[in-house]
Amino acid sequence: MPHIGAPELILVLALALIIFGPGKLPDLGKAVGKTIREFRRSSTEIMNEVETSASEEKKKDDQLIKAAKS
Repeated sequence: MPHIGAPELILVLALALIIFGPGKLPDLGKAVGKTIREFRRSSTEIMNEVETSASEEKKKDDQLIKAAKS
């Protein structure tokens, strides 16, 4: 996957400034920041739920194995 370098970043920022204007850029930045924060929070919650579910399944499997051995 190609990385974004300085020239590409400058081009994107210049296009954003031309398209949205200097007055709207702070609002656009806030919206992007909120979106990224929400995505990270949601992905963390999902990861925690998956880990919790996996550990519960492992406990159940361990109990079944223990019961089968006795």
